[in-house]
Amino acid sequence: MVHETGEAFTIKQLRRRAYRLMEILELRGVRLYDARSSCLTYLVNKGVPDHILARWAGHTNVKTTKKWYVKPDMEDLRGAATTWDGLHGAATEGQA
Repeated sequence: MVHETGEAFTIKQLRRRAYRLMEILELRGVRLYDARSSCLTYLVNKGVPDHILARWAGHTNVKTTKKWYVKPDMEDLRGAATTWDGLHGAATEGQA
């Protein structure tokens, strides 16, 4: 983001503007890092390709984006739990 003069905003200026906008819109205040992480996680869970996410995040390496910003969503966790239940159920049935 830049000023009208074309000069880039400092991190402090961007942060101040973002928090002010959250206040004006009556949004719950969140750290910008957390908002960025949530945004990237949402996009990946909606099928946006990894290389696009990395570019959007300003990373040259896709692994960086996935390591620090992309977290599993509830459906991913539910699938893992279902798999675990299946393993547990199979072991229990075999012992009976």
